[in-house]
Amino acid sequence: MPPRPELPPEAAAEGRRLHEGGAAPGRPPLPPLPPGRPAGSFESGPPTAQLRPIQDESPHHRPAPRTVAAAACLVLGVGLIGGAAAGMTWLTDDPGDQATAQEVFDNARTMWHSKSVDEIFPRELKGVGAGPGGADRQWLRVAVAPDGNCRNAFDPLLAKALSPVGCSRLLRATYADETTSSVTTVGLVFTRSDDAGMRSLRKRFAVENLSERTDLMPRPYAARGTVAADFGDAQRASWTVRVLAEAPVVAYAVTGFADGRVVSDPQAAAEATEKGETSAAAQAGLGHDAQGIADRIERRLRNAAAGRGEGDQ
Repeated sequence: MPPRPELPPEAAAEGRRLHEGGAAPGRPPLPPLPPGRPAGSFESGPPTAQLRPIQDESPHHRPAPRTVAAAACLVLGVGLIGGAAAGMTWLTDDPGDQATAQEVFDNARTMWHSKSVDEIFPRELKGVGAGPGGADRQWLRVAVAPDGNCRNAFDPLLAKALSPVGCSRLLRATYADETTSSVTTVGLVFTRSDDAGMRSLRKRFAVENLSERTDLMPRPYAARGTVAADFGDAQRASWTVRVLAEAPVVAYAVTGFADGRVVSDPQAAAEATEKGETSAAAQAGLGHDAQGIADRIERRLRNAAAGRGEGDQ
């Protein structure tokens, strides 16, 4: 792995361990778990927030209008995507080189050990128009976590919500904005699920609005000797969680202030980026940081799986 001069020695050592113990690139992808077998690998640590239980929809539950709209869009989108996938292929930049939806899904499953750290989490991310009011943003990588399973990586309730798809591998990196005033951890959970399981979990997150619940925030990754050293659970200010349907991956990002201040009113990125929001996260542009970084890492993953260019702008 190439050296990372921008990191202190301790953080660099952690980054070099990212792919230790990984399977060879030619190893076949993990199969979905058999029915009735526990999804596994989502054992979680102690809770860091007051948790509300996740409940399945009941006949008497009346979802908020925003949830209804999201669910309607999801159903329509799934129908369109499903119809298109039945007779079309995912096109790459080369018209003669095509990948089917299933090939893209399978390719994405192996990304955690077939791609280098810099390919998955580049040292620098440019966010053209990604800030408040369409301002440009730029983020620099300050830490890379050793890869591993999902044990203790999530609050108990989020671990429970993700458990149906299982956890094969977890990759994480932390970025700072160019003014070093905010820090953002971005993560990729490579699941054990098939495409049907991913679609089911994606639908549940949309219908139940799970991505915007404060008791389902992801945990940050802090590294000693970096600007993110004080980025703990109490510093979480904004976040986003995306369950991908066309890849066995859950992508997320969580952002906080680099000065280590405690945030009492965290706000989901989808809300913090809306015009007129007045929370600390919204006014500081932290929702834009979480959303912008997650967008670019997710896009890199999609493009790599489909054989396209990185496209991280």
